Amino acid sequence: MRIKESELILNPNGSIYHLNLKPENISDTIIFVGDQDRVEKITKHFDSIEFSTQKREFKTQTGYYKGKRLSVISTGIGPDNIDIVLNELDALVNIDLEKRIIKEKHTALKIVRVGTSGSLQPEVPVDAFVLSTHGLDLNGMLHFYDLKDIANPEIEEAFIKHTNWSSDKAKPLVINNSPILEKQLESDKVFKGVTATAGGFYGPQGRILRLALQDNDLNTKMDNFSFEGVKVTNFEMETSVIYGLAKLLGHEACSLNAIIANRATGNFSKDPKLAVERLIEYTLDKLV
Repeated sequence: MRIKESELILNPNGSIYHLNLKPENISDTIIFVGDQDRVEKITKHFDSIEFSTQKREFKTQTGYYKGKRLSVISTGIGPDNIDIVLNELDALVNIDLEKRIIKEKHTALKIVRVGTSGSLQPEVPVDAFVLSTHGLDLNGMLHFYDLKDIANPEIEEAFIKHTNWSSDKAKPLVINNSPILEKQLESDKVFKGVTATAGGFYGPQGRILRLALQDNDLNTKMDNFSFEGVKVTNFEMETSVIYGLAKLLGHEACSLNAIIANRATGNFSKDPKLAVERLIEYTLDKLV
């Protein structure tokens, strides 16, 4: 069935609407960063860059690192941006843009998020790396999709019960990473755990400035949550949606975060830029 122009929007040059990309512009291995300025902090390590573009906060560079073709894309902040980026990347490889039909042969992308995050556990210190075994989705955007095949109901129900989760909020979801990428990216230098994904930076992550919270104790409850040894290690705004949409669309995804703050101890990294640079170098070498 032909996909309507209103559903699959293309620019006049045939590129996908928000990302400003054509299929030939991307590799099958893609690094996600939130900050557009972080794209070049990664690609400065490349041997060569063959393509660059930017539209709004979505900046892409594709090139070669130690002989491997990689793309680096800035997603901007938050679950809504991830919805745009992952759906449009999937369209580039799995939809014939000229005919507007789904291709018979599916292409799976490998997607690695390189981000920053705050730790919820005192034993996960600032400047450490966390590999997300699961994404704990607290923001609700994924509920607009059919999720029955990707959820983890036992962990979800345990979390809802433990936190006395308000029924006025979206139901929490727990989504696995790609075991293929986890095996490739893990080492004794990396902590592992569940990464919670919020839909905002202040109230949704338990920060109080002038507005009261629905549940002042939610972060403490999350700190104390454990299901068969699995703990919530850190809090950010993208991982669960990357995992959810990647699973639904048939792609591999894994998230790595440099811990720049520890919410449990109140510490903040003395050199967050160095922590991110170390994570970039670690990730690039693991991908090749």
